[in-house]
Amino acid sequence: MTDLLSAFMFVAAGVWVYMTGWFFVALIERRNDVADTAWGLGFAAIAAFFAARTESPRSLLVACVVAAWGVRLALHITRRNRDRSEDRRYAQWREEWQRFFVLRTYAQVFLLQGVLMLLVALPIVAIGASAPTSLGALDSVGAAIAITGLAFEASADAQLARFRRRRIRRTRFLERGLWGWSRHPNYFGETLVWWGLWIVSLSTPYALIALTGPVTITLLLTKVSGIPMLERRYAGDPEFEAYKARVSAFIPRPPKREKRSTAT
Repeated sequence: MTDLLSAFMFVAAGVWVYMTGWFFVALIERRNDVADTAWGLGFAAIAAFFAARTESPRSLLVACVVAAWGVRLALHITRRNRDRSEDRRYAQWREEWQRFFVLRTYAQVFLLQGVLMLLVALPIVAIGASAPTSLGALDSVGAAIAITGLAFEASADAQLARFRRRRIRRTRFLERGLWGWSRHPNYFGETLVWWGLWIVSLSTPYALIALTGPVTITLLLTKVSGIPMLERRYAGDPEFEAYKARVSAFIPRPPKREKRSTAT
């Protein structure tokens, strides 16, 4: 437990420096949505640190998976935001916070995200703080689930990007491909990544503590800042309500068929 605590405190200090640096980038660029780019890259940096420090095959495996996930996500967000104004969530906070904007930005965007990053990254820390051992079946299963989640998220993002590039749309909401089975397949894929990494951590003595990671990201995306925040603006919209009735919110499943009334 001492090794885990020491590793966690070291990572906490690193994350604080990392997020503070991104805070200054946000001030210079006048875009707080750079925090979204920082998210994936932060995990990749944590995993790379443990892979280099411990020379553990398990940490190396995790670093490869997390780097693929984090760098892809950061590149996707950067490309998406390149020709857009600041994300509406951050723009709204900019208006609401007014003269306390700088302080609240640091505390409620960057420091808070750093705390969440630490919690979600606990499987990486648990694996990195454990004594190196040879890989086994749990590592294979966990890595397979994490890679499946990465592929799921990447495919969902690509499908949505193609949909948004279309000039003529018959519907406002994408219901093809993965988006016909889940309203947020990218979020589902992201949670699979972290549940897979937790399964890898089952080979360590800290697996119970590491469980905090996938639980945190799942709750964030399904109950706090993910699905609820994105869907709030469509509440009461007839087209969205019909779409919502057909398509699962999170876990993919075949869409429900619309009931047809029959003449009597």
